[in-house]
Amino acid sequence: MPSEAVGSPRRGGRAGLPLKAGALLGVAFLHVPLAFIVLYAFSTDDKSFVFPLPGLTVKWFAVAWERNDIRSALSLSLQVATASTLVAMLLGTLAAAAVWRSKFFGREAISLLLILPIALPGIITGISLRSALNLAGIPFSFWTVVIGHATFCIVVVYNNVLARFRRSSPALIEASMDLGANGFQTFRYVVLPNIATALLAGGMLAFALSFDEVIVTTFTAGQQTTLPIWMLSELVRPRQRPVTNVIAVFVIAVTFIPILLAFYLTREAHEVAGSGK
Repeated sequence: MPSEAVGSPRRGGRAGLPLKAGALLGVAFLHVPLAFIVLYAFSTDDKSFVFPLPGLTVKWFAVAWERNDIRSALSLSLQVATASTLVAMLLGTLAAAAVWRSKFFGREAISLLLILPIALPGIITGISLRSALNLAGIPFSFWTVVIGHATFCIVVVYNNVLARFRRSSPALIEASMDLGANGFQTFRYVVLPNIATALLAGGMLAFALSFDEVIVTTFTAGQQTTLPIWMLSELVRPRQRPVTNVIAVFVIAVTFIPILLAFYLTREAHEVAGSGK
């Protein structure tokens, strides 16, 4: 058997101590602050962040649940995230299908334009949307927030679905049409099963992005108050700090679960495709 090339990376071996230490430091840097947020949600001190905690309590969870302003903000965030995700799944899938199936001049430029909103700073997107809405005479409402969130939610759906399309064989669609299936039947029985997990994963990521978005919401919400906007206002005028931490824990859970599910839904496809690109 040919010997392994000198200097080539070894696969399947155990990572060295420096690599393990670097990985642990990276994980700690990202997640230790989140651990403190969770910890302070149980603090008996309602005015400051002190460590060690003077005591532990779960009363703040009940206090948060009884506040009507938190309930309305939570309800609005869930509605906006759901609507934005549905819009993103529809438009992102159509855009991915068009870029994958059609060859036309400027296709790569259009793909870049579709991805651009998530690469731009949120404040640029927010200012642009606010200016456009003002010029069009559209009053700020629930739907303007949905439009704002959909601009970047479309990107994650588009990327996921396009990646899955590129792993699919066009011969499957051609075979379906040759066997007499119409366009709808081909989509239902061939295309949709192929992209289902990627579409679902993209939708979950879009929901998570929409649920905790602040900057674009600030420019498009008007008098609407989503949960992240409520948290921002509470930090400016703190009242019962642990309540804000309780809501932060809830936001972490709501965003973590869809991301985790999206990871597991797409993991198998990534393993089959090697690098996943």
